[in-house]
Amino acid sequence: MKKYLLILILFITQAVSAQQDCITALSVCGNSDISYIPDGPGIQELPESNCGTYQERYSVWYKFTVATAGTLTFAITPATSSDYDWYVWGPNITCANKGNTIRCSTPGGTGATGLNMTSTDPYDYFGQPGSNADGWAKYMDVLPGETYYLLVNNYSFNITGFSLTWGGTASLASPFNDPALTPFPFITPGVPNANPTDPNEVVICTDPAVFDFSTLTAGIVNGNANFFVTYHTSQNDALAGNNPILTPQTVNTTTVYYYSIHYEDPTDPNNPINSCRQIGKFKFKQGNITATDATLTMCNNNGVGTATFDLTTANVFDDPAGTAIKKYYPTMADLNAGTNEITNPYAYLSSTNVVFVSVTTPQGCSDVAQINLNLYAVVVVNDAELRTCFIETNPSTGSFNLNNALVTNQPGAIKKYFPSFTDAIDQTNEILNFTDYIAPNGVIYVRVSDNRGCYSIAKVTLTVLPPVKSDILADKIICMEDTTTLDAGPGFKSYEWSTGATTQSISNVGVGTYWVKLKTGDCIALQTVKVYPSEQPVVASIDISNSTVSINVIGGTPAYKYSMDNINWQESNTFTNISRGNHKVYVKDAYDCDPIEISVVVPNLINVITPNGDGVNDVVDYSAMADKQNLILNIFDRYGTKIHQGDKSNGYKWDGTIAGKKIPTGTYWYSVTWSENDKKNTPFKFTGWIMVKNRE
Repeated sequence: MKKYLLILILFITQAVSAQQDCITALSVCGNSDISYIPDGPGIQELPESNCGTYQERYSVWYKFTVATAGTLTFAITPATSSDYDWYVWGPNITCANKGNTIRCSTPGGTGATGLNMTSTDPYDYFGQPGSNADGWAKYMDVLPGETYYLLVNNYSFNITGFSLTWGGTASLASPFNDPALTPFPFITPGVPNANPTDPNEVVICTDPAVFDFSTLTAGIVNGNANFFVTYHTSQNDALAGNNPILTPQTVNTTTVYYYSIHYEDPTDPNNPINSCRQIGKFKFKQGNITATDATLTMCNNNGVGTATFDLTTANVFDDPAGTAIKKYYPTMADLNAGTNEITNPYAYLSSTNVVFVSVTTPQGCSDVAQINLNLYAVVVVNDAELRTCFIETNPSTGSFNLNNALVTNQPGAIKKYFPSFTDAIDQTNEILNFTDYIAPNGVIYVRVSDNRGCYSIAKVTLTVLPPVKSDILADKIICMEDTTTLDAGPGFKSYEWSTGATTQSISNVGVGTYWVKLKTGDCIALQTVKVYPSEQPVVASIDISNSTVSINVIGGTPAYKYSMDNINWQESNTFTNISRGNHKVYVKDAYDCDPIEISVVVPNLINVITPNGDGVNDVVDYSAMADKQNLILNIFDRYGTKIHQGDKSNGYKWDGTIAGKKIPTGTYWYSVTWSENDKKNTPFKFTGWIMVKNRE
């Protein structure tokens, strides 16, 4: 049985118009408890011979149908000391042809009576031989679809009621406890009364009002198919389905109204459960409403003079359930005409203004209110500038403490920092490391908010103070053995040299790398200066031709000077008439540093050989120079064709033959090349001619 309705679900209390006849018997739907007050007899349908010859006094008739097989018991308990009798006919009889009772009890006492599982007699009545007349008769074995009639008679002839409860294993048919028929709960119309014991209240906008009761039906039925609702002005009519309200009626807030739910089997109009009714009651409550004017104040952000208002937040009507419908209009004329409705009340862009709202409850009650739109005072900000020293490792950037920008004097202001104006508006890409913000020259934006969330945006210009370095301090080149002076020039607040000196210049510094910290204002620039040793010239090669020596020099700084005694210097790299043997050659460049020195060997020149085997001038022999690196003796004919190579394999000699054959007498050319055994492995080349005289 559904428990969502505060209704009388077969829990029946009645003071007048009792159902005292079989033909008008009340249907028992399900095994629900019953409470009833009989108020008199109808047509006399007693006596009944099985339980004595008694008459109906204060009686009520019930009809019930079995849903599931089993045993059936019930207990009738008088509300006070009353003598209640009861009678059961069935199964499947008619009121016109009931036959004899199958169970009955006329105990002549005032206690509870009914069917139980321990009694053995189907009939229990006072004065019957063999009966103990204790008010209890034997239970019934019932089958699905069987219909029975039950008469409950207050023989005491008073209006004291009774309660009836069902027992046993069988269940009685009802459309209201069948999940297949009622998948959804039935809903009592209206809202709960302030007094929980009073009926729910349905709102009407005026008292009295003309009301169409059928508008409540869909809400009560709640989607349960084949259930129908009628409306009544009395509980008795609701129980019997009599005198339904069929058209809109004038209603008031004092009368209690009743609704009656019943099922209609679409396949069987005679189904017994069709006569089951479930009733409830409700009243009407005057619900005319009063909408109140309201004011919304929003932020005049960044001084634009407009704001986005959420009109739905204006408290124009106390509506905890949120069921009222609100419509917003820019003018009262639009509201009255239903034109130009504001369709975006959650985000209504406006300057200071007024709008109008129509409030309508689900019951159709309505009123109009005015909403005043105001702007808070603008948050005052100022643009600012921040200057900071460059970062030495990246001189185009500096570290800024953005919190030092004086953009507002407003107490309690909240500042947030953003790289662009759009970011400041949208609050995206916020600068979180604002106390150590690394940036080049540029701008950032500060969103300054007050305690109401209103804001303005200030621009802060960022300036990186570049390093100020000396224009005259430059790298120098000196001779390795010399010293020089480094001067940073005037105009700096302080100097600090890597030597520890704090003067403008430092003297007697040799080759090396030095730095000086130059302070300008609060910024310090580190400037590095190098003193390079001049590049010494290098003797690339030496050519010796007979007694002429040519010095070939690279590197250093031209022009070069040459000497063979380190006293007399010449600009020419050629020396003539040099005697055979070992000599020294000196070279220096334009820096006039200490000269480089290199040893020169002018070999003994052999111009004629006579390879006749007499042991005199038979060979050209340079084996005396075998300690030189890469020593090679090459012999060429007059056409420049190489005809012999003297090297380690042949002792650096030539005997005037080619492949063991003597060559013709004539003049031949030769060259001797080697690398000197010095640090530079200086290459030497000695050239000349030789006469070979062979005897034919």
